[in-house]
Amino acid sequence: MGLETARAAFAARTWPEARTAYAACDALAARDLEQWGLAAFLTGHLAEAADARQRAHHAYLAEGDLDGASRVAFWLGLTATFRGEPAQARGWWGLMRSVQGERFDESVWRGYELLTAAMGSLLAGRAEAALALAAEVTDIATAHDDPDLRVLAGNAHGQALLASGDLAAGLAELDATMLLATATPVSPQAVGIVYCAIVANCKACLDVERSAEWTGVLDEWCAAQPGLVPFQGACIVHRSEVHQLRGDWGRAIEEVDDLIAHPGPNANTVGEAHYLRAELHRLRGEHDAAETAYRDALARGKDPQPGLALMRARQGRTDSALAALTRALEEPRPQQLKTGLWRALVDVALAAGDLACAADAAARLDALAAASDARFLRAAAAMARGQVALRAGNPQEALGPLRDALDGFAGAGSPYDVARCRVAIAAACDAFGDRETARLERDAARETFRALDARPDIDELDGTTRDERHGLTAREVEILRLVASGATNRGIADELVLSEKTVARHLANVFAKLDVSNRAAATTWAHRHGLS
Repeated sequence: MGLETARAAFAARTWPEARTAYAACDALAARDLEQWGLAAFLTGHLAEAADARQRAHHAYLAEGDLDGASRVAFWLGLTATFRGEPAQARGWWGLMRSVQGERFDESVWRGYELLTAAMGSLLAGRAEAALALAAEVTDIATAHDDPDLRVLAGNAHGQALLASGDLAAGLAELDATMLLATATPVSPQAVGIVYCAIVANCKACLDVERSAEWTGVLDEWCAAQPGLVPFQGACIVHRSEVHQLRGDWGRAIEEVDDLIAHPGPNANTVGEAHYLRAELHRLRGEHDAAETAYRDALARGKDPQPGLALMRARQGRTDSALAALTRALEEPRPQQLKTGLWRALVDVALAAGDLACAADAAARLDALAAASDARFLRAAAAMARGQVALRAGNPQEALGPLRDALDGFAGAGSPYDVARCRVAIAAACDAFGDRETARLERDAARETFRALDARPDIDELDGTTRDERHGLTAREVEILRLVASGATNRGIADELVLSEKTVARHLANVFAKLDVSNRAAATTWAHRHGLS
């Protein structure tokens, strides 16, 4: 097994063979050391990769190849960033600059330096600065005809467009960048980075159809390179998210459980895996397991919102849920990363009885949907609009958006969201006195929830959901909150689109469960237990 074997395996992208063959060679030139480092990185041998690349950097310097030395320094810095070692990253990027000397400002490496600044601006929530920097990087990449820098610049510029609120243009640029990456000679590490970025951003923007399509392409790309490791974790998480969307919850949790049990070099994606696991437990009403998984996600760097807030709202802890979402929305983060938070805030605010907050969140979601061509996002915005109109006592205004949402969710292939939409449509039909259509919509929703084993939704539909702390149903908690606010039975009936007789029956159940005899005592109990 000699040097020619190693080079041939590298050219064929059989990374395990390339790595093994290079490791068996003596006295490697700088280019061979660099290729060994990449093969080791792509097979998950990260310490070996770092060692080989460092040797390559010094070998390039010894050979007088300053561009080779700078190239390796850039990748060492970027890899250190992904490992969460910013000081080492800055050190390598400083070497990328210093080895060039006076020629740096006119070199392509100035573009790579600006690229790191653009990504830093993105992470800090400075979208305009990131846009300007990424555009400058693109110009440098074009002038120097550097394929790697061109696709990394397109990735940065596309994400900056998303962060500025232009979802359609941002995702379109990421699409084009990904196609460019597969049609030109680009480093596999750069291709993998862009693949993962586009799928993650599609998901963040609620463009689930685009996310599913690119997840399939990423899956094929990984499968075509035997032994490829670093991007497999992201691929598994994204694939599981597609399974969740399509209603195959069992398969989704099996895949993330396997990643959690055997993370290997994909430890950076384990936080996402725990979060997805928590979401699947939440949807099934397994709150203890979900709580543990959300905590595990947080411990591994993944914010457990908005899922944890949605669970808290289901548990009747709406104050905690609202505070968590407000905190998350106020943090400096790119706009596209707030899309799911605004959607969750609609549900949580409605559960808390804060119609003004829900209306504002729905308007924010509408604005994002207007800047996007994503069918799922438009459906989510339409449903939010319909839910707010329904709660405001305008069922006629609610039905149009809810029907649009139903069509959008069905087209996007999300049975769970279709069923939730049917429940809202049933409530609107009830308000019109159309009991038969309402019953048919609820029956269809119940069938889907049962197929998915979405127990909280089944219980809520059947009026049997229990608040875990107080033994009250979700509807009873809602009515108790309104009683504590001073609302009359007539006012509660109008607010919740119920009959006064139904309100009186629920209130009698509340009195019995709390062992109180009147509204004043129930109000006191609600204040004492944080339900007012």
